[in-house]
Amino acid sequence: MDHVHVIDHPVLQRDLTVLRRADTTYGVFRSTLSDVSSILAYEALRGIRMREIRIETPLEETTGFEVAESVVVVPILRAGLGMVDGFVRFLPEARIGHLGMYRDEETHEPVDYYSSIPSQIDESLVFVVDPMLATGGSAAGAISHLKQVGARSIVLVTLVSAPEGISHVYSKHPDVTLVTAVIDRELDGNAYIRPGLGDAGDRIFGTN
Repeated sequence: MDHVHVIDHPVLQRDLTVLRRADTTYGVFRSTLSDVSSILAYEALRGIRMREIRIETPLEETTGFEVAESVVVVPILRAGLGMVDGFVRFLPEARIGHLGMYRDEETHEPVDYYSSIPSQIDESLVFVVDPMLATGGSAAGAISHLKQVGARSIVLVTLVSAPEGISHVYSKHPDVTLVTAVIDRELDGNAYIRPGLGDAGDRIFGTN
């Protein structure tokens, strides 16, 4: 798919190994996820619009650049919160929305429970962030919600993606760009990504 970008970087591969390890502590998991998110954010921001400005260096006037569009980062609660810092390191002026969605353990379908989205979303470049793209239900549901409130330019950023999740998202939203660190083998019978890294939310917040 033309809109799927898998980021191939040695540091990302190293850090993903740390995140996959079952014996990685909660603190190391959180800090490593933040570092990985910065790499993903760096790549995801390649398409951001810029404008030329005139500035003064200590020696002369020259041309510089500044961001020319509003950016909104929307983590899918709760695991998506672990990726927000990676974006605001580069764009501290980015506004942060929140979408609360969870997967029903029996139906594997997304259930909404919370939404707080900044104004003027229709004029913003929107990054939906969630470490895991498993069935794709939550991501597709989040994107649908954002489109309903006016979002027109959406990039989905994930750490680990399953082929099934990618297919599901693109069956609903073929216009969305996906940036991910890796595409894993498959989903198992419980809709967990294999080999995966377990439940990202539990590993971030120490609730497993």
